[in-house]
Amino acid sequence: MAKKSKSVKRVRKPYSTADIKLLKAHSKSRTPVAKISKLMKRSEGSLRQKALTLGIGLGHQR
Repeated sequence: MAKKSKSVKRVRKPYSTADIKLLKAHSKSRTPVAKISKLMKRSEGSLRQKALTLGIGLGHQR
């Protein structure tokens, strides 16, 4: 019988106040989301969702 692979437990990384401040600064300077994503080591979807909850626009083409 084949071994059952272990499931990976995903842990969410909370946004700190410094992360939020950085996200707002990038929003103001209209930095592309791909660049912010690499810089903050978060997915584009995660950044867009957080920007939506904060009520700020994100990306260079908004």
